[in-house]
Amino acid sequence: MPLCDSAHSACVSRTFLRSWRCHPKLIFTEETLGLKRTEARDFTSRVNQILKNHSDTGVKILEFVFDDRNNVNTCHLNSWLQKAVTPGIEKITLFLPWRYREEYNFPCSILLDGRGNSIWYLDLTNCAFHPMVGFDCLRSLTKLRLYGVCITGDELGHLISNCFALEELQVWCCMELICSTIPFWLQRLSCLTVSECDMLRVIESTAPNLTTLDFFGEPVQLVLRESSKVKHLKVGYSYTPNAVSYAITKLPSIAPHLKTLAIYSSSETVNTPMVADKFLAIKHLNIHLGEDYDDAVTPTYDYLSLASFLDACPVLESFNLSVDQSDMQHDSVFGDPSLGLRQILQHKHERLKKVQIIGFCSAKSMVELTCDILKNATSLESLTLDCIYGAGTGAISDSVRCGPSRSGKCWIRSQAMILEAHKAVGAIKRYILERVPPAVKLNVGGPCSRCQAMDVMLPQLSSV
Repeated sequence: MPLCDSAHSACVSRTFLRSWRCHPKLIFTEETLGLKRTEARDFTSRVNQILKNHSDTGVKILEFVFDDRNNVNTCHLNSWLQKAVTPGIEKITLFLPWRYREEYNFPCSILLDGRGNSIWYLDLTNCAFHPMVGFDCLRSLTKLRLYGVCITGDELGHLISNCFALEELQVWCCMELICSTIPFWLQRLSCLTVSECDMLRVIESTAPNLTTLDFFGEPVQLVLRESSKVKHLKVGYSYTPNAVSYAITKLPSIAPHLKTLAIYSSSETVNTPMVADKFLAIKHLNIHLGEDYDDAVTPTYDYLSLASFLDACPVLESFNLSVDQSDMQHDSVFGDPSLGLRQILQHKHERLKKVQIIGFCSAKSMVELTCDILKNATSLESLTLDCIYGAGTGAISDSVRCGPSRSGKCWIRSQAMILEAHKAVGAIKRYILERVPPAVKLNVGGPCSRCQAMDVMLPQLSSV
């Protein structure tokens, strides 16, 4: 029964009223309140009516989700929280519109007197939160998510310093953070996400059991100390180039025990260098190369240089490369016929079993990288080359995989990339197919049946 119907029933039924007074789950959204778009301004009156019929005890889950058209006064919001946040509450979600970010201060006082000690999940979006020194109200908290919250590094420290049960911390778009310090005594903390905090300069963690770290934003100083045993790391830069080069040159010493590494780069302006330090434990490597400001992966970047990253991971078992571009500007393998394919003789990828290249194109250096893998990955079991970025390998044989099944048009962003997909298939047939060992399963994803048909002028295949 929708929340508003439950409240209305409580008004006419004594039995239902007694049950409603202790209803443990209060989720206030336009949908649960049964509000139509034209009734958006009735949000406050509906919530007031419901909470009036509810007792001051028994709430386990509390959620407020509204936007600007609901026109909620912060005084009303404070009174709702004061009434609903009682001892025994376990989960609080507060999702506010953007303008509340500096306008509304989440009241720390509602967590005092033992009312916050039972909370295990706290999710705040677009508000201010300013806990003071000695804040000690969330001892049962296991998951904390802050999105668009005005909070300083010191205040975040006050907030989590006594959260001894904390297991997962997510901080998104908190623009007042400059330095984030995770203390040693958070021994249960295993997952940390920090994303798009534009003013952040330093992340320092001494939490001894941190195993998963996701970071997205501008480059920061990453100091892990006792957290150097992190096993799973995702790193991506918003605007600064060369995340791949940063990863291979800096991370072996910062996080030497990594088993899984994912890198997201909007642009690589320098080739991936050869390094002496190795990732001695990485088994799974994912690299995503997106578009730079010219709407193409930097044409001077040498895909073959990625072989040095494979060489830096001696126990690597799987490698996924994704290339998202709307215009392929690299030198094509169908260019100057006098230029043969380059080889790197010293590389050996003896443990590598599974390779996927999503967004495979006819760039000469990408073909060379693929050939290098086929030659030097002596344990390779499967190779997937998908010429359509974003189609998904699970649908690689689907004739309509480039778009919804009921759509008459594919979503590929440009005619140039449809043409490029055809060229990429031609490059596979000419340069790669015959190099695939019998024991390796080759999966090729080309343009789907709905892609606009194009005649692609490729050099005639010749016997090699």
